[in-house]
Amino acid sequence: MGRRRQWNNGTGTLRIADASQAGASPTDASLADASLADESLTVEIAATYGPRRRGLLGRDRIEGAILLTPCNSVHTFRMRFTIDVAYLDRELRVIDVHTMKPGRLSRPRLRARHVLEAEAGAMAGWGVRPGVQLTIAATT
Repeated sequence: MGRRRQWNNGTGTLRIADASQAGASPTDASLADASLADESLTVEIAATYGPRRRGLLGRDRIEGAILLTPCNSVHTFRMRFTIDVAYLDRELRVIDVHTMKPGRLSRPRLRARHVLEAEAGAMAGWGVRPGVQLTIAATT
Protein backbone atom coordinates (compact mmCIF):
# COMPACT_ATOMS: atom_id res chain seq x y z
CA MET A 1 0.00 0.00 0.00
CA GLY A 2 1.23 3.40 -0.95
CA ARG A 3 0.83 6.66 0.82
CA ARG A 4 -2.76 7.93 0.99
CA ARG A 5 -3.54 11.09 -0.93
CA GLN A 6 -4.64 14.14 1.03
CA TRP A 7 -7.44 15.97 -0.80
CA ASN A 8 -8.09 19.71 -0.44
CA ASN A 9 -11.09 21.81 -1.49
CA GLY A 10 -10.68 23.49 -4.84
CA THR A 11 -10.72 22.61 -8.51
CA GLY A 12 -8.98 20.06 -10.64
CA THR A 13 -8.82 18.44 -14.05
CA LEU A 14 -10.43 15.08 -14.75
CA ARG A 15 -8.77 12.62 -17.13
CA ILE A 16 -10.30 9.31 -18.11
CA ALA A 17 -8.04 6.38 -18.99
CA ASP A 18 -8.41 4.69 -22.36
CA ALA A 19 -11.74 2.84 -22.28
CA SER A 20 -10.15 -0.24 -23.88
CA GLN A 21 -8.25 -0.86 -20.63
CA ALA A 22 -11.57 -1.54 -18.89
CA GLY A 23 -12.50 -4.39 -21.20
CA ALA A 24 -14.55 -2.27 -23.59
CA SER A 25 -14.94 -3.01 -27.26
CA PRO A 26 -12.74 -1.03 -29.71
CA THR A 27 -15.82 0.92 -30.82
CA ASP A 28 -16.51 2.03 -27.23
CA ALA A 29 -12.85 2.97 -26.77
CA SER A 30 -12.79 5.16 -29.87
CA LEU A 31 -16.01 6.90 -28.79
CA ALA A 32 -14.56 7.67 -25.34
CA ASP A 33 -11.29 8.93 -26.85
CA ALA A 34 -13.15 11.11 -29.35
CA SER A 35 -15.41 12.66 -26.71
CA LEU A 36 -12.50 13.74 -24.52
CA ALA A 37 -9.83 14.43 -27.13
CA ASP A 38 -10.46 18.19 -27.44
CA GLU A 39 -11.83 19.11 -24.03
CA SER A 40 -10.57 19.43 -20.50
CA LEU A 41 -13.04 18.43 -17.80
CA THR A 42 -13.15 20.70 -14.78
CA VAL A 43 -13.80 19.08 -11.40
CA GLU A 44 -14.72 20.81 -8.18
CA ILE A 45 -13.20 19.01 -5.20
CA ALA A 46 -15.21 18.96 -1.96
CA ALA A 47 -12.99 17.44 0.73
CA THR A 48 -14.29 18.99 3.95
CA TYR A 49 -17.64 18.82 5.70
CA GLY A 50 -19.13 22.14 4.49
CA PRO A 51 -18.52 21.77 0.74
CA ARG A 52 -19.42 18.05 0.83
CA ARG A 53 -22.68 18.83 2.62
CA ARG A 54 -23.61 21.57 0.16
CA GLY A 55 -22.60 19.58 -2.93
CA LEU A 56 -24.91 20.48 -5.83
CA LEU A 57 -27.75 21.81 -3.68
CA GLY A 58 -29.17 25.13 -4.86
CA ARG A 59 -27.73 24.85 -8.37
CA ASP A 60 -29.61 24.60 -11.64
CA ARG A 61 -26.75 22.83 -13.44
CA ILE A 62 -23.04 22.07 -13.23
CA GLU A 63 -20.21 22.52 -15.70
CA GLY A 64 -17.94 19.50 -15.47
CA ALA A 65 -18.27 17.49 -12.27
CA ILE A 66 -17.85 17.55 -8.49
CA LEU A 67 -15.76 15.06 -6.49
CA LEU A 68 -16.97 14.35 -2.95
CA THR A 69 -14.25 12.83 -0.79
CA PRO A 70 -14.46 10.85 1.43
CA CYS A 71 -17.93 9.67 0.45
CA ASN A 72 -19.68 6.36 -0.32
CA SER A 73 -23.36 7.40 -0.55
CA VAL A 74 -25.31 10.45 -1.77
CA HIS A 75 -28.84 11.85 -1.84
CA THR A 76 -30.66 14.15 -4.22
CA PHE A 77 -33.15 15.70 -1.80
CA ARG A 78 -33.81 19.39 -2.62
CA MET A 79 -31.87 19.10 -5.88
CA ARG A 80 -33.22 20.72 -9.03
CA PHE A 81 -31.91 18.35 -11.69
CA THR A 82 -31.11 14.70 -12.40
CA ILE A 83 -27.47 13.68 -11.91
CA ASP A 84 -25.08 10.89 -12.83
CA VAL A 85 -23.21 9.43 -9.86
CA ALA A 86 -19.97 7.43 -10.17
CA TYR A 87 -18.67 5.59 -7.09
CA LEU A 88 -14.86 5.39 -7.01
CA ASP A 89 -12.44 3.27 -4.98
CA ARG A 90 -9.23 4.53 -3.33
CA GLU A 91 -7.33 4.42 -6.64
CA LEU A 92 -10.12 6.35 -8.46
CA ARG A 93 -11.30 3.27 -10.37
CA VAL A 94 -15.04 3.37 -11.12
CA ILE A 95 -17.01 0.83 -9.06
CA ASP A 96 -20.53 1.71 -10.19
CA VAL A 97 -22.43 4.43 -12.12
CA HIS A 98 -26.07 5.42 -11.60
CA THR A 99 -28.43 8.16 -12.71
CA MET A 100 -30.41 9.65 -9.82
CA LYS A 101 -33.55 11.77 -10.07
CA PRO A 102 -34.23 14.47 -7.44
CA GLY A 103 -35.57 13.18 -4.12
CA ARG A 104 -33.62 9.89 -4.05
CA LEU A 105 -31.20 8.27 -1.59
CA SER A 106 -28.46 5.92 -2.77
CA ARG A 107 -27.33 2.81 -0.95
CA PRO A 108 -23.82 3.01 0.49
CA ARG A 109 -21.17 1.31 -1.64
CA LEU A 110 -18.82 -0.44 0.80
CA ARG A 111 -15.67 -0.21 -1.36
CA ALA A 112 -16.31 3.38 -2.45
CA ARG A 113 -14.12 6.16 -1.04
CA HIS A 114 -15.09 8.96 -3.44
CA VAL A 115 -18.17 9.99 -5.44
CA LEU A 116 -18.11 11.89 -8.73
CA GLU A 117 -21.33 13.75 -9.62
CA ALA A 118 -22.25 15.33 -12.97
CA GLU A 119 -25.35 16.26 -14.95
CA ALA A 120 -27.42 13.32 -16.22
CA GLY A 121 -25.95 11.80 -19.38
CA ALA A 122 -22.50 13.32 -18.92
CA MET A 123 -20.80 10.16 -17.62
CA ALA A 124 -21.92 8.08 -20.61
CA GLY A 125 -20.68 10.80 -22.95
CA TRP A 126 -17.29 10.80 -21.21
CA GLY A 127 -16.99 7.01 -21.28
CA VAL A 128 -17.18 6.63 -17.48
CA ARG A 129 -18.38 3.12 -16.56
CA PRO A 130 -17.38 0.40 -14.06
CA GLY A 131 -13.72 -0.57 -14.34
CA VAL A 132 -12.51 2.67 -15.92
CA GLN A 133 -9.55 4.38 -14.22
CA LEU A 134 -9.85 8.13 -13.55
CA THR A 135 -7.11 10.63 -12.79
CA ILE A 136 -7.75 13.95 -11.06
CA ALA A 137 -5.01 16.55 -10.95
CA ALA A 138 -5.56 19.50 -8.61
CA THR A 139 -5.08 22.93 -10.16
CA THR A 140 -3.44 25.77 -8.30
